Amino acid sequence: QVQLVESGGGVVQTGGSLRLSCAASGRTFSTYAVGWFRQAPGKERVIVAAISRSGGSTYYAGSVKGRFTISRDNAKNMVYLFMNSLKPEDTGNYSCAAAETYSDYSVLRYGPYDYWGQGTQVTVSS
Repeated sequence: QVQLVESGGGVVQTGGSLRLSCAASGRTFSTYAVGWFRQAPGKERVIVAAISRSGGSTYYAGSVKGRFTISRDNAKNMVYLFMNSLKPEDTGNYSCAAAETYSDYSVLRYGPYDYWGQGTQVTVSS
C-alpha cells in the first residue's frame, strides 16, 4: 500500500508553466507505475500522463503531448508533472495515482490504478 500527496497547483496565466509534485510514502515506491489525472467541474476524470516503475516508459494524452513532461525520482519517492504552455483547457483538479500491478505498457493508459491522492487544483486564466 502507498499513500500519495500532491502539491504545486495554483493559478497561472495562459502560456505559463507549473510543476506538480506527487510525494509517495513507503519503501517500495519504485514498484508502482504512477499516473496523473485531471478532472474539471462537470466532466469525467481523464488521464493526462503516466510513467512506468523505472521511468523508462511514459504515456501522454494527445491534448498535452509536447507540452507536459512526467518524470520520477525513486530515490526521493517523487513523481513530477512539468506543465508548459498552459491553456485554459488544462484547468482542473490534478490527482496522482499508483498502479500496483504493471503487467505491460497498457497499464499506463488503462490501469487499474489502485491508490489515489486527493489532488491539487490548477487554474489557467484566459
